[in-house]
Amino acid sequence: MSNPWEEISLDDYENHMSLDSVKQLQTMNGIMEEQLEAYPACTAMVLGVAGGNGLEHVRRSKYQTVYGIDINGDYLRTVSERYAGLSDVLKCLKLDLTCDADRLPEAQLLIANLLVEYIGYEVFQRVACKVNPEYVSCVIQIDTDDAQWVSDSPYLHTFDRLDSVHHPVDEALLSAKMKEIGYKTVLRTRTPLPNGKALSRMDFRKEREFLKID
Repeated sequence: MSNPWEEISLDDYENHMSLDSVKQLQTMNGIMEEQLEAYPACTAMVLGVAGGNGLEHVRRSKYQTVYGIDINGDYLRTVSERYAGLSDVLKCLKLDLTCDADRLPEAQLLIANLLVEYIGYEVFQRVACKVNPEYVSCVIQIDTDDAQWVSDSPYLHTFDRLDSVHHPVDEALLSAKMKEIGYKTVLRTRTPLPNGKALSRMDFRKEREFLKID
């Protein structure tokens, strides 16, 4: 059976995420600008790049290469069209992280926004170990106790099949899992959303004893 993300249209996803009652697309755009500027990296990888939200903040004077990774080939074609001006910097790769982690290149900064929820902790550990970044920056969704994890909207049923691949993420457990592979939590912020939910940004840095020596 195909991954549900291969069947969700980008228009439906972006229209849902940008609704005034959801406002995740706009919020994550601002967060990604901060992520791209936060650390002294010249290579970055964006997991689950979707339509490329936030890539307009990639500075050529800072980045030599930015990898955009997604399981949906249509998303990646749109990213390449939208950001044609970054064609010499942006490298799009169609990969299923649950089975293709060994095909990932290395990058100094790994960005994973609303992504760990769909691959789980163990797969994310494998991905991080293969990419071998010095810095990892994640955004996870914090739900209220009485709210469904996909916000109500006219596009709600577009996401029905995501239940089969959704893994709730706990901040403390994510920190513990990252520590297992040598990453220390260096930042944790929380941004409220209109519907009572929040986005938690968690950044990690590779501890010295785990740094790769060339």
